[in-house]
Amino acid sequence: MRPRGVQLAAGVLCALVLGGAVGCGRNEGGLESAGSTPTAVGPVRLWPDLPPATDPPLDYGESDTERVPGIKAADNDVHAVDAVAVVAAEVRAHPGTYSGGDGLYEETARAIKACGTAPAACPVMRPYYRDLTGNGRDELIVGIRMPDQQVGLRVYLAENSGLTRIMSTVDQVISVEVAGRDLITRVGSAGIPGYEYRTAWSWDEQQHSMLPTRDEIVRVKPGRTAPPTLPAPRLVSPTPGSTATPAPLPAPPDVAVPVEPSP
Repeated sequence: MRPRGVQLAAGVLCALVLGGAVGCGRNEGGLESAGSTPTAVGPVRLWPDLPPATDPPLDYGESDTERVPGIKAADNDVHAVDAVAVVAAEVRAHPGTYSGGDGLYEETARAIKACGTAPAACPVMRPYYRDLTGNGRDELIVGIRMPDQQVGLRVYLAENSGLTRIMSTVDQVISVEVAGRDLITRVGSAGIPGYEYRTAWSWDEQQHSMLPTRDEIVRVKPGRTAPPTLPAPRLVSPTPGSTATPAPLPAPPDVAVPVEPSP
């Protein structure tokens, strides 16, 4: 049995600190139950007897890479190359290609070839430079304006004194952002008003390319997406064998990655 003085002191301390709350009294200092907690539920596999797929899914070319012909990058520095010259070299290497990673509309390809003599109409936008691969050097990020307010996005890695294209995609882009080492695109949804698609492209060392590692449909506030009168997107990639006649090249404002280029 504790001395009466110790019991009295404990009671006074309990009253001062807890204001006489439950827990002070006969079971001084004891633990009280907070009630039952929900049972943890793990993932449950549905239809476990489904046989494995025998045919691989359609290849959309997300991991396709290509060496840019005729372009040299001294000291593996992307700042030493001209973005227009890089895209023009790819156009020359793949004439008449309208789908896949090299796909361009015919009038876009013509405008790129004429960038030297008609720079105001050149569809290649201001380049940006960021380290997306984590190798300590910048990669080259290029945007290309296309018909129907589409934008072609390409990323180039400097290696072995040349350039390797490690990402190529085309979509009706709302904005492009760089977050850490991810390149994030926002694309308006033509079929679900008030929503947009957001895709994060990340470097994958094993594939040696940028892959769409996170893809989501996000609800947005009215007015943040493209206006409802915007024509439905016509993707250049992947649309093998497309014969649709492209619309005239518009001149929308540059879609810029919201970061300042490195000095």
